[in-house]
Amino acid sequence: MSTRPRPRASEKKLAVDTVSRTPQQGRSKASFERMLVAAEKLMLERGSEEFTLQDVSQSGNVSIGSIYLRFKSKENLVRAVIANHLERMAADEDAMMASVKAKATSLDTFVPRYVQAFAEVLRDHAPLLRLSMQRASFDPLVSEPGKQSANRAAAMGTTAMLEYRDEFGGEDHELKADAAYQIIFATLARQLSLGSTAESAYSHDWQQLNKELGRMCLAYLKADV
Repeated sequence: MSTRPRPRASEKKLAVDTVSRTPQQGRSKASFERMLVAAEKLMLERGSEEFTLQDVSQSGNVSIGSIYLRFKSKENLVRAVIANHLERMAADEDAMMASVKAKATSLDTFVPRYVQAFAEVLRDHAPLLRLSMQRASFDPLVSEPGKQSANRAAAMGTTAMLEYRDEFGGEDHELKADAAYQIIFATLARQLSLGSTAESAYSHDWQQLNKELGRMCLAYLKADV
């Protein structure tokens, strides 16, 4: 039987302030940020959660006592790192979409730009996303927000594509937009090892893959089928 702590029923959502005692004072906030930065750095360097609070103390130049003052456990510190990361990723996705929309004037110009830009956002966040997905497999407090984050990205992508629905072929435009997004995400996720395997099954030129993926999805959306 697993000995991993399970989240309490009272913990209903994942956010930094739900898994920590968030400070209000300036110096305390700076110390708190160093804890999060140090823990995230250790997770990325080791590719796992195999670190101790003593490691965080040394890396972040914070005392063990101050860590326990803010977090009841290492589990909650890891959750706070993931919550912070999901917030940053959402902000990056918003900025990415705003930039792509500002430059696109048609489906032909939107889809290739979107695929390229979304691919870079995923690649930037992939190292911590992998660790988040590993924890989500046994921690409901991480899995549900992870699903919400994924659904948010999917809704953003499909909604943006449907702004050019007059240029779609076929009849079921919602289905086409959803299928195109799923193809885009599944291909990129596979290439970035965002799944159950440690490595991508195939090795491709990243930029060329994204270019061809954009062309393929554009052709599918415009096809009269």
